[in-house]
Amino acid sequence: MKVKPIGERVLVKREEAEKTTAGGIILQVETQERPAQGEVIAVGEVESVQVGDTVIFGRYAGGDSVDVDGVVLTLMDLSDIKAVIYD
Repeated sequence: MKVKPIGERVLVKREEAEKTTAGGIILQVETQERPAQGEVIAVGEVESVQVGDTVIFGRYAGGDSVDVDGVVLTLMDLSDIKAVIYD
């Protein structure tokens, strides 16, 4: 299945949450922090980010999630994205 955001929206695959602390303590799902960065999978009518970019956004950015071929993706407004990470 393919998904294309409409307007100034971006579809992002969030990075995996840390499952253990630096000391090796296993975290329950409820206590794991939501990752604040991810990879852009699809873009709507935007020019400032491209597919494949790694972006930083607020922890609670986006609200709509969609399951595409077994992968959970987050749909967010372009205004939720704070920066693009470059090598």
